[in-house]
Parts: sequence; structure tokens; C-alpha cells
Amino acid sequence: MRNLNYELKQLCYRNRDGGYATQADRWRMLDLIANQLHELGYKDMRATSLKPKHVEALAERWKAESLSPGTIKNRITTIRWWAEKIGKQNVVARDNAHYGIPERQHVTNVSKARELTGTDLGKITDPYTAMSLRLQAEFGLRRAESMKIRVEWADRGHSLVLKPSWTKGSRAREIPIRTDQQRVVLNEARALAGKGSLIPADMRYVDQLQRFKHQCSIAGIHHVHGHRHAYAQARYQQLTGWKAPAAGGPRSRELTSEQKAADRDVRLTISEELGHSRLQILSVYLGR
Repeated sequence: MRNLNYELKQLCYRNRDGGYATQADRWRMLDLIANQLHELGYKDMRATSLKPKHVEALAERWKAESLSPGTIKNRITTIRWWAEKIGKQNVVARDNAHYGIPERQHVTNVSKARELTGTDLGKITDPYTAMSLRLQAEFGLRRAESMKIRVEWADRGHSLVLKPSWTKGSRAREIPIRTDQQRVVLNEARALAGKGSLIPADMRYVDQLQRFKHQCSIAGIHHVHGHRHAYAQARYQQLTGWKAPAAGGPRSRELTSEQKAADRDVRLTISEELGHSRLQILSVYLGR
């Protein structure tokens, strides 16, 4: 097992094709996969030993563990990356359906929004974690973005500009600064971090991430991604004049043709603000 773990780590760090978080996340996934292959009885593997039977065995294990389709697909994607780097792309089936992985169920019309309250923040003792949470709530930032952002650079007065190195998929984007409350949060974030990020100068991203998770766990703050859902739903109502379907508003079939056109335009706007490349994903946040 040690040989496989070591070789996969070397493979990961020789092929740095993303930001630090992407690289670190990929290594953690590869490490998990190596350990699980060992548990499945494949004890003398090398990085170049990957075969279809290994992928099949892992997929069956993950389905037996009742992992979500999205989680399994993300892990298969990591194996595809591994196979590509060793020149054995054909080891992994191109279609996830080959492994019996069901399609993701994106649309539920059940709100996953989470409001950040003063009570929540009062339970957080780390000021950097508290500020990251506030940025998530006010601007719909992902967790990593809310930690890596350098507000002194990002704040352009009327918009918040995110660098590719801070974002998922390395997609730069701008988010409008619309409210007095957003301005208050940005000013306080700048005062806390100065010219730096919301990761203390003496800590690495992975260290602050662990502290963030620990602080939220102690405070009982779970599913922080729900802050993005709340942002998306609030923006939808502001831009359309009616609530999103997931928040109790009318469904698509209940809208007039003019309202449907407005709905699409607004979803495109919010998709850009959230940093998503596919309009379909907005149904997860807003319903349909």
C-alpha cells in the first residue's frame, strides 16, 4: 500500500494543473482510493497497475456504501485523471452508466437555503472563520473562496472580483456590491485581513480549513453551502419580483411567457455570480 500511496502522491505533484486546493483535494482523494484498494485485497499495486477490475471493485464498494451519485462520479473523475497521467485512459469507462451510477437528482423544489444568524456568529470564536461565513452569506461565496479571497484586492467599489486561483474550476468572476450590509462586511473584512487573505499569515489553507470545520461543528453550523442557496434565492426574488420555486414561489409551468423569459435571464445572471458554467445547476438552488 505504501508504494501505491507514494507513487500516486508523486503523480499528483508532478502534474499540478490547478490551484493549491485543487491539488491538495486531488491528493486526498487519491490517498483514499489507494487505501480502499488495499482494503479490497489489492495489496501490491503500483501507480501503473491500474486495471478495469480495480475501477469496477471501487464502484461496487461505493454503491454498497450508498454514497450519492455525485460523490461516486467525483471519485471516478479522479480515477480518470490517474489513468490519463499514466497513459491508460481506456482502463476507465467513458460513460458512468457502465458502472451503474444513477444520474444526479438535481431538482427537488425543496429549499436548501441556510440563513446565517447573529446567534450562529456568536458561537464562533475565530474571527477569520466568522468573517468567511459572513462573506458566504452576503456574496454567495464557496467556502474555499471565502477563505482565500483578499478583500483589499477584490473590492472594486461596485463589484467584488474573484481571481481564478481562488475559485472552483479557476473561473474568474465578478459579483455586484448592492447593499449597505455588503459594504459593512467588506470594510470589516479589510480591517481584519489587511492586504492578506482570510487565512491567518502563520497558517496554511488546509490548517485554516480544519479550524473552520471545527469551529462550525462546535457552533452547530452545518451545511454552510446553504448560504449560497440563500444568496441565490434572495437575488432571484430581487431581480424577478417573485420568490424562487424552492422558496415557495411559482413553478415554471405557472409563469407567463414574459415571466419565463425573465426567469431565464435572471438565472443566467445568478449563475455567473455563483461561478457556475451550466444554467441547469441553478435548479438546485432555485427549483424549477
